Amino acid sequence: MAIRKIRTVPDEMLTKVCREVTAFDERLAVLLDDLYETMKDANGVGLAAPQVGVLRRVAVIDVGEGRVELVNPVIIARSAKKQVSEEGCLSLPGKFGKVERPKSVTVRAQDRTGNVFELAGSEYLARAICHETDHLDGKVFVERVLK
Repeated sequence: MAIRKIRTVPDEMLTKVCREVTAFDERLAVLLDDLYETMKDANGVGLAAPQVGVLRRVAVIDVGEGRVELVNPVIIARSAKKQVSEEGCLSLPGKFGKVERPKSVTVRAQDRTGNVFELAGSEYLARAICHETDHLDGKVFVERVLK
């Protein structure tokens, strides 16, 4: 495992849509482990592959409920109820803003071996899932900051 360099805005890598993962191999396992270690080292709660220069649909999250690995995540359900809270991002150090997100979401993803699973999250976990999947679509939270 290794600490990778986190890319910051205006790095163009952060504006690219990531490609789907098709190989569930040792390289993917190393990427997942490195993402988690890098996130923890930076005191973050989520990190997506493009933030370390890899254009693959991979993210890790840990909001205090344990490690979550998302490969090829797709949000399949969003609650109508919303939450507004301040967000920050490891790719925008020192910047924060209020963002509206669904109060709860369900994501369908694969694990490091390719098994499909669904995860329902609410509150902080829902916010983190939305934030990290945005990264995989080339979006950063400042594009969603409430005016």
